[in-house]
Amino acid sequence: MRAVTRRRMKTFASNRRAWISLWIFMTLFTASIFSEFIANERPLVLYFQHRMYFPVFSEIPETLLGGYFETDADFTDPAVIAMAEAHGWMLWPPVRFSWHTVNLAREGVYPAAPGAGNWLGTDDHGRDILARLLYGFRVSVLFGLCLAVFSTLVGIVAGAVQGYFGGKVDLFGQRFMEIWSGLPMIYLLIILSSFMQPGFFVLLFIMLLFSWMGMVDVVRAEVLRCRNLGYVKAARCMGLPDRVVLFRHVLPNAMVATLTFLPFVLNGAITTLTSLDFLGFGLPPGSPSLGELLAQGKENLDAPWIGIAAFAVLASMLSLLVFIGEGVRDAFDPRHEG
Repeated sequence: MRAVTRRRMKTFASNRRAWISLWIFMTLFTASIFSEFIANERPLVLYFQHRMYFPVFSEIPETLLGGYFETDADFTDPAVIAMAEAHGWMLWPPVRFSWHTVNLAREGVYPAAPGAGNWLGTDDHGRDILARLLYGFRVSVLFGLCLAVFSTLVGIVAGAVQGYFGGKVDLFGQRFMEIWSGLPMIYLLIILSSFMQPGFFVLLFIMLLFSWMGMVDVVRAEVLRCRNLGYVKAARCMGLPDRVVLFRHVLPNAMVATLTFLPFVLNGAITTLTSLDFLGFGLPPGSPSLGELLAQGKENLDAPWIGIAAFAVLASMLSLLVFIGEGVRDAFDPRHEG
């Protein structure tokens, strides 16, 4: 490991707020990756008639348990649970609801207040809020990571080409960005949603068309600064092609500024997806989404637990990412030596 890398890791670890935030965020994200083992309407393990089954991974026909239907067993049905427990036992996840499971056993009207069955209550469709928060956290972070990585890659290439070659390439590139940035993304999504249902990858592609421009100016400025330095001129005099000089000698210096902005790009991507879901132009209806829960909280002011839970998760996630971004920024700052 290079000395400069060790120094940056030591600087980041010395920032207790950023270091603790990183561990908390990674713990929450890891837990959300395994959401099916934490919140699921299906048991993790089924021991039935001296044989072991794993319903969380595969379908279990009801006829196997002694029922009449060959379809997948509905483990939310008390009759199915009684048949399974008559000749064996089941190991359930901590939360016995998935993101789409409706708690039909809950008495009263929906949304239901927090209780023993639903620790954070239910939404206006009777679905468990804790399960939807867990799955929604995973969707938001994965969407933000994909958008941040792809938009950063496109922005790095565009900014590096403009800054290195300059002249007409830089001139026409800047004019194109001015025109392209003037296109309203929200109106484009409204038009597309009128004849097609936006999904995860459709939203990712549409937002990628516009989000890459935020990184161009940073990379372009760094490349403009580095392209006239001595080692770059020496590489050109040695006859190295432009692509080698750009990607091997110039671009690594510009990556420092890029990496410091990456957590904030992730933060903005998650915020944009949440805003679109809140307005109804995001993921398909019924998908686990923090923005959809916020919209339900606005529509059900008599059920404050919905909006409070969604806001708490979203605010905590964005705050952790901001603290991590500040730590990364300080770690790559040459003025911080220890």
